[in-house]
Amino acid sequence: MEDTGVVRAAFKRAKKLDVVVALHEEDPKLNGILGLNEGVAKQHFGCGGARGVAEYSMVARDVMIAYEIGNKFHVQHLSKAESVKVVEFAQSLGAKVTAEVAPQHFSRTEDLLLVKGPNAKMNPPLRTEEDRLAVIEGLKSGVISIIATDHAPHHADEKNVADVTKAPSGMTGLETSLSLGLTHLVADGHLSLSQLLSKMTHNPAALYGFDAGYLAEGGPADIVIFAENEERVVTANFHSKAANSPFIDDTLKGVVKYTICDGEVVYEEK
Repeated sequence: MEDTGVVRAAFKRAKKLDVVVALHEEDPKLNGILGLNEGVAKQHFGCGGARGVAEYSMVARDVMIAYEIGNKFHVQHLSKAESVKVVEFAQSLGAKVTAEVAPQHFSRTEDLLLVKGPNAKMNPPLRTEEDRLAVIEGLKSGVISIIATDHAPHHADEKNVADVTKAPSGMTGLETSLSLGLTHLVADGHLSLSQLLSKMTHNPAALYGFDAGYLAEGGPADIVIFAENEERVVTANFHSKAANSPFIDDTLKGVVKYTICDGEVVYEEK
């Protein structure tokens, strides 16, 4: 959303309607090739990548407009340490600002591109170790209240290109989201299991006003039953439309035993 005037007008309308505005934050005029962090892009691919300033400058603009207007504003899949600090600052002023991170951004860094190629190309891109640790701290402090998958399936033919700069950005996020959280947040001692599940279920449902994200008699019977400490090797046998994931062949914690949707068992581990 490049037009600042449009953003402000949308925020004013959103406040009147009491709805949330959620934005993917980046300034395309500050970016090079999307999906590649600026460091790895320059050092290994000889091109300009997705610059951190393209993200956190837009985050700064919009959280401050939200502070002025007083509307509910949600920052989607932030990935930079500076973005976390900017959101924290706006929250400290009383702005009605929330933020989310995708599992890939608290699990891996830009170096994964050198191993997994196009399947590790996503937007926003995998960043540095400093950024990875910063979003984890944001999750721990509560500045980041939601974990969202940024699920983006792509056909194998789209991703299977020799030149990673030509591949589309995006990864299949849903299949590994729970396991990445269990492995890199819960098992590593950053969040409790209940904190992880709140950020994946209750908090996003509450933000958008969905009747979901809780267990209660008479409530929606949408339930995942899983073994939190059981390990699995991720295979390409996904139930999503594609298996463009850089986490295939990784050993992760968390094995889903049952998935129940609207009271019906739609998946059972065999």
